[in-house]
Amino acid sequence: MQQPLAIRLRPTKLDEVFGQQHLTGENMLLRRCVSQQHLFSMIFYGPPGFGKTTLALALASELNLPYRSISAVTGNKKDLVEIFEQAKLSNGLIVIIDEIHRLNKDKQDLLLPHIETGLITVIGATTSNPYFAINPAVRSRCHLLEVKSLTVDDAEKAIDFALTSEKGYKGTISIDADAKRLIAYHCNGDLRYAYNLIEICAMGCFNNHIDVELVKKYSSMANMHYDHDEDGHYDAVSAFQKSIRGSDVNAALFYLSRLAMANDLDSIERRLLVIAYEDVGLANPAACARTVNALDAARRIGFPEALIPLGVSVIELALSPKSRSAVDSVHNAYRVAEKSPYAVPVYLRLNPVGLADEDKYDYSGYHKFSRIQYLPDELKDMEFFVPNNNISNPYEESLVKNYFKLKQYYRTNKLKTLK
Repeated sequence: MQQPLAIRLRPTKLDEVFGQQHLTGENMLLRRCVSQQHLFSMIFYGPPGFGKTTLALALASELNLPYRSISAVTGNKKDLVEIFEQAKLSNGLIVIIDEIHRLNKDKQDLLLPHIETGLITVIGATTSNPYFAINPAVRSRCHLLEVKSLTVDDAEKAIDFALTSEKGYKGTISIDADAKRLIAYHCNGDLRYAYNLIEICAMGCFNNHIDVELVKKYSSMANMHYDHDEDGHYDAVSAFQKSIRGSDVNAALFYLSRLAMANDLDSIERRLLVIAYEDVGLANPAACARTVNALDAARRIGFPEALIPLGVSVIELALSPKSRSAVDSVHNAYRVAEKSPYAVPVYLRLNPVGLADEDKYDYSGYHKFSRIQYLPDELKDMEFFVPNNNISNPYEESLVKNYFKLKQYYRTNKLKTLK
């Protein structure tokens, strides 16, 4: 039985890889790995079909090094132990791990020491954002390399290669320029999608010729796994947050749908939580809790129905009043804290030593708590909280009124004067 076209055309060297010039171009990192015959552990990240596993296999093949492939989903401890034994016999081994973000702790515990000793060189592949999805223990031992979407021109070159290559159709199938362009647009940077579409068109064409009508027949919609244009998945994530921040509920729902089509609940979850606390914040604190509940419901339900609770949350956050007073205030405090090594006042310490009883913190003196100075003397007059100047909600207004009321009190570090 003949292998699928995408498998037959899988590159065996970097020169056969389309796109990814930032990695495989002249003097770029992977090219230098080949020229210097040196490899290190790395993780390729990017959407499906962009060539992550292909790059790993081409790199191992061109370096002429032994390798083993394993899936983090289906691989078990026994598989890893066998790989380690093979690595000892081979004096080193490349281990290509698909969906590496799914590697559980037990497997990591087995893997990590062998990475450190150099017995194995890991090349991981993941469709998730590695900065959020990859365990820090693995991430710190690997270089992170983004595999980017192919341009339309790159996809057209790949289509030509598929039709003319000895591993493809050997020139027996021709294609119109507009049909080729349509496939290149519809694949949206996913070469596997393009090859699969060519394969079905080649089976369904007459006179061994593919025209634009045939492509339209077998490709009713573009490959929307991440983005229809070439801006990329992470741009859609950025636009999602900015739309909610700008209270454009229609745009927010549109970008939510884009991310939902990619089944990327991880990015949606992270963005919504950040938006709830950063952009809405004190203006509607109940929305923060409801966002957590909506995300929990989405996780339980799964796509496509997860879109319903997510939509409810997005609509509320987009149409809520906005307040950045909380995030601005905590950032103000953090900037000072990271540069200020001032000690905690003695009377606030858990177990103050050498302090008279009358100078100690009185746990029963509730009515005096708002009169105590809590900041170190060097910072006692600093204010980090930034009240919202455009308050449009009663909750935040009550907080600000209380803040100014408390500011009228004189705070002291002489606790005995309060007793």
